[in-house]
Amino acid sequence: MKITDHIKKANEKTLFSFEIIPPKKGNNIQELYDNIDPLMEFNPPFIDVTTSREEYVYVDKGDGLLDRKITRTRPGTLGICAAIKHKYDVDTVPHVLCGGFTKEETEYLLVDCDYLGIQNVMALRGDAMSHQKYFEKTNGGHPFAKDLVTQINDLNSGKYLHDVIETSHKSNFCIGVAGYPEKHLESPSMQTDLKYLKEKVDAGADYIVTQMFFDNQKYFDFVNAAKQIGIDVPIIPGIKPIAVTRHLQLLPQVFRIDLPEALIKAVQNCKTNKEVRQVGIEWAIQQSKELLEAGVPVLHYYSMGKSDNIKKIASAIF
Repeated sequence: MKITDHIKKANEKTLFSFEIIPPKKGNNIQELYDNIDPLMEFNPPFIDVTTSREEYVYVDKGDGLLDRKITRTRPGTLGICAAIKHKYDVDTVPHVLCGGFTKEETEYLLVDCDYLGIQNVMALRGDAMSHQKYFEKTNGGHPFAKDLVTQINDLNSGKYLHDVIETSHKSNFCIGVAGYPEKHLESPSMQTDLKYLKEKVDAGADYIVTQMFFDNQKYFDFVNAAKQIGIDVPIIPGIKPIAVTRHLQLLPQVFRIDLPEALIKAVQNCKTNKEVRQVGIEWAIQQSKELLEAGVPVLHYYSMGKSDNIKKIASAIF
């Protein structure tokens, strides 16, 4: 079922969902199941599965020589989506990236999704590679998420990259895109970022999931600003509980977000990361309660491969 249909079916009741990261290459999928199992009691209608782009590794060839190779440390997004869908009878949402993929590779992935009965995809530009200061498009790939959305939407109309196929069957993907309550780190202004978001919606995006935020007013202001420029698709808030002291530096550095002073002080008063984790849980519970009262369509949690804190939050909300 499409995400938008799940939201309609819920009849204004807020749903629970979460996002997982594929295990590193060589690890057992059972580790993933062990983190999903405790969250299934909250009846998530869908689970997102992230995609990691390629990266360079350097292999020592001896005599001071290094051989540069391309690898993916967390492959298997589509396989994991299929496995979760089969094991738990829940919809899965693979993340589809511009970075690291050609248009042809994207088309093949989407055809595979269609064959597997996966109806929802999250269309993202993706990050720059570790050695790049700024994002550079892959040769033969898309430069922006709106272009990826257009390709997916074209496929829904039976339009493939190199031909239009006359067929009674067409894909019917529900397309999600990212939104940034505190603007994307590369956008020159909030207004410009909203313009880019509107372009993604106009290209065919059906719903939006936000980047993490820790001040709900940022989300409310973002939703209002989006509505004012004609964005009328569901906007799902993304919630990430702080888990370690280092997040005070890491999250603002990576995502260019602000943390509320009350949260900063609470974390700084902690003596151990166990205490920090509890502060993160309590903050996320308060965030979730306020968002629930505001009638958000879904509360979407970034689990980052660990489910114990998400379970405690969900237990207090659902």
